[in-house]
Amino acid sequence: MRLVVHLINMLKRIGLYYRTIKHLKPIQIRYRLWYMLRGKFRKLTGQTFPFSILKEGHALKLALDIQVQTSSFQPPITFTFLNQSHTFGDQIDWNFDQYSKLWAYNLNYFDYLHQRDISKEQGLQLIRKFIEQIETNREGIEPYPISLRGINWIKFLSMHKINDAKIDACLYAQYRILFDNIEYHLMGNHLLENGCSLLFGAYYFQEEQLLKKARKILLEQIDEQILSDGGHFERSTMYHGILLERLMDCYNLIINNNSVWKDDSLGRLLLEKISKMLGWAEQLSVGSNQLTVNSEQKASNRELPLLNDAAMGIGPLLKDLEAYADRLGIQATKVKLSDSGYRKYTTERFELICDVGNIGPDYIPGHAHSDTFSFILFSDSKPVIIDPGISTYENNSRRLLERSTAFHNTVQFDHKEQTEVWGAFRVGRRAKVHDVKEIKKGDQIQLSAWHDGYQTWNIKHKRSWMVKDGENQITIEDLLLGETSKKGCLNLHFHPDWTGLISLESDCVVLKNIVIKFSDYISIEKGIYDCPHGYNRYEKASKVTVAFKEKLTTDIQKIS
Repeated sequence: MRLVVHLINMLKRIGLYYRTIKHLKPIQIRYRLWYMLRGKFRKLTGQTFPFSILKEGHALKLALDIQVQTSSFQPPITFTFLNQSHTFGDQIDWNFDQYSKLWAYNLNYFDYLHQRDISKEQGLQLIRKFIEQIETNREGIEPYPISLRGINWIKFLSMHKINDAKIDACLYAQYRILFDNIEYHLMGNHLLENGCSLLFGAYYFQEEQLLKKARKILLEQIDEQILSDGGHFERSTMYHGILLERLMDCYNLIINNNSVWKDDSLGRLLLEKISKMLGWAEQLSVGSNQLTVNSEQKASNRELPLLNDAAMGIGPLLKDLEAYADRLGIQATKVKLSDSGYRKYTTERFELICDVGNIGPDYIPGHAHSDTFSFILFSDSKPVIIDPGISTYENNSRRLLERSTAFHNTVQFDHKEQTEVWGAFRVGRRAKVHDVKEIKKGDQIQLSAWHDGYQTWNIKHKRSWMVKDGENQITIEDLLLGETSKKGCLNLHFHPDWTGLISLESDCVVLKNIVIKFSDYISIEKGIYDCPHGYNRYEKASKVTVAFKEKLTTDIQKIS
């Protein structure tokens, strides 16, 4: 009997791997195998990379970018990342993983070189400590940390006009490691960061080989990863902001260092895509606007909502992105949300964001969630129904929960997942969206679509949103088509500010002057969930679960 159970579990595991791997690009599989075999060969032969290669660096001219708002480094040697702090002794353990691998990564990024309260001497001391211990550093010599650290070091060295042969030699050696380990096996934002960093390295060291590789990556990946409506193709608002800032860094580099290389074609592509990305961010943003005291500039309190892998306090603020673009002379392009899969509707009292897109590029869904047809609702510029976001990247039950269908404002059928999220960054079977239709009649807009995420159980989930501007009313209709002998559940997650202010009254959920009424339901239950408040922090918040069969109608109305 045990053998039978073991065989069944093994077959299930093989099926899960097959459903995951079959979507990968050949280049990903090829490089994953190549890096694995090459690594084993180099280990057997004792081949290693040098950590110091003599090469002269040249300070670059750069316009003021986005300054780090939080102080991750506190003297003498205390670091705080992901809301977790650690104090080191005389030596920094660059592989410190007591909290998580992501914490160790942040330690090696060196973003803290740009915090406002760090001095030139403190920054140099930290760089030199890194160089002294680089031979025992595992985390820091992976290609992604090298990419981010390379840009941060070059910005710091250029800003302070530092000419240090030992630092340059170590930095150049790191770029040779990156050049030999470009993340073709991962693709996506990792590969784009590799290309951006190689561009900085090429300009700093004035090396054409680095430039050629950087241009090839960037010209291909920028065009592929930035969609026609300006959204980043991984559909994470956090990474959209991070990569928008990074592409502005590259544009900053090119336009201010024409004496090194004049690159009009890459510059034009960056300008076009940055303008669209900024337009996408402004279009999708929610919240309020206020005028500054002098009324010359709009100080925006608007923010990007947390969609897919996104956490508070990680990506740049929208107002900082806008200010950086303004310093570079870049204006946002007015875009219409389309390819990214998001739609936004604004009435006098409501802002509604709907997700009618697929989970992202099939070959890199690591930052995707099982959230098809989820939505976000703001009322009078304040968050009401939210996407809670994430609190961890660790491969644990919390990570699985935060990526699950039940953690989003959509319908779950019989406790099944629309999309088979697993591991920390894996996806097997995935929901596909069909027949997206947007119809406008007078002051009413209707958006509808269906997805096949439950097709294994002969179920289609169809959802439609109807937005009535004049009446400040939103109606959501959910249909489970097919074999519906089992129940579906609608989950709604409320912002922590509403905790203790939500009441159930007959067929309604009441939040002060907002009434959410349900029709054709079986039961309505109110509960509490742990809402992420950045990494590794949580706030208690209210959620509502509505059980139904076949059809559920949800009416949301502002009554005053």
